[in-house]
Amino acid sequence: MTEEKVKIPNNIGNVIAIMSGKGGVGKSLVAALTAIALKKQGFNVGILDADITGPSIPKIFGITEKPEVSENGMHPVKSKTGIGIMSINLLLPNEDEAVIWRGPLIGKAITEFWEDVYWGNLDYLIVDLPPGTADAPLTVLNSLPVSGIIIVFTPQDLTAMVVRKAVNMAKKMDKHILGVVENMSYLYIPELDKKMEIFGKSRGEEMSQTAGAPLLAQIPIDIELVKLCDEGKIEEYESPAFNSLIQNLNQLINKK
Repeated sequence: MTEEKVKIPNNIGNVIAIMSGKGGVGKSLVAALTAIALKKQGFNVGILDADITGPSIPKIFGITEKPEVSENGMHPVKSKTGIGIMSINLLLPNEDEAVIWRGPLIGKAITEFWEDVYWGNLDYLIVDLPPGTADAPLTVLNSLPVSGIIIVFTPQDLTAMVVRKAVNMAKKMDKHILGVVENMSYLYIPELDKKMEIFGKSRGEEMSQTAGAPLLAQIPIDIELVKLCDEGKIEEYESPAFNSLIQNLNQLINKK
């Protein structure tokens, strides 16, 4: 990290946290797609990767550059479409380096990403949270002016049970849940024109009712999406499910 402090104040309109009580459900994917969807609507967007021990945002955007430092602080690295990104992986000697830190140090890093990074003028800052309801999510919800939360889940019963914990955490901390996203919802087989629910029946409506928030998207298991993430080209992704996310986010924005 750097000793430089931000001298010009940031101007950030909305902070949206992407959250789930369960790991492996695709929070980073949803954080990336949410940022891209907002960028496509003409907003200035940034992503704060708060998953300090398991960062994946730089990889799926194909970013390897180190952040520049000026008298205003560290500058987020820009993606191909202009999304500002800050992640611990951009500060490590190599992307495979393990971050073996205890909770307080992880919380301090997240706070510094908020306070010591010159985000500039943003309409939306997307915060990719690690799984669970412990130190890191607590730091974000307590320290950052979170405007709303998007809950991510997959159809399995076990996942739904754990994700309810995140929903309850958000409600207890009086944080507004903007919507829910079901990832790995189904596999579409074009030859049969059929959707197969690999991980069980969709729980989209159930989780929407639990969270008291709309279902923003049901993202399928998509080989093309996996390929683009592996190649760092997620900004090229197009699909009906992604278009649904764009439209539903647009409706939320217009209600404000």
